[in-house]
Amino acid sequence: MPDRKPIPVGTEDFKELIDKGYCFVDKTLLIKDLLNQNAKVNLITRPRRFGKTLNMSMIQRFFEKTEKSNAYLFDGLKINDAGEKYLKHQGQYPVITISLKDMDKSDYGSAFVFFKNAVAEEFGRHNYLKDSSELSEAEKEKFLSIRDEKAKDIEYESALRFLSVCLEKHFHAKVILLIDEYDVPLENAHFKGFYDKMVELVRSVFKGVLKTNPSLEFAVMT
Repeated sequence: MPDRKPIPVGTEDFKELIDKGYCFVDKTLLIKDLLNQNAKVNLITRPRRFGKTLNMSMIQRFFEKTEKSNAYLFDGLKINDAGEKYLKHQGQYPVITISLKDMDKSDYGSAFVFFKNAVAEEFGRHNYLKDSSELSEAEKEKFLSIRDEKAKDIEYESALRFLSVCLEKHFHAKVILLIDEYDVPLENAHFKGFYDKMVELVRSVFKGVLKTNPSLEFAVMT
């Protein structure tokens, strides 16, 4: 009897799951669905504990343009049999990925600090932009101030849009945006008594990066 693959309890990184040979229920045709729908913004809701965060990681690993190809991660999976129409998108886009799960704090100020942390961390993941020949010196300076959490608070409301613009300039390709657990700060703020302030922040962030953003290829939210 062949050895059974281990169950990936608590594993949310698709690359780690594949590299370590964990059991994986093949949901890669979600990638095909996203491309077929051709929607600018896609929302994935419940059920809970269905692997939405892992799916977001899978989407990132498929689409993201990286120095070392991630194509091997999808060997033997269903998306590899979907045809060139879909595979031609593999590794062709810059990707912004951010989770708002840590914004469940007792007051608005603390929640905003964790929003800044999440944004700064994603800027740090794209640290190569600070040396990009496609960006102006002013853009590089702004990039570093947001990355180092030295920018004004209001600048973080438009930071994701700014990052998408920088990525499009650097790669000459539009950006895929992944926002995980967008509802956490809103639900928490509702119960903690600062819902109005949080709605204002979330509306401002989403309006800039999702609604009026020519650098966006498409977005997925959970």
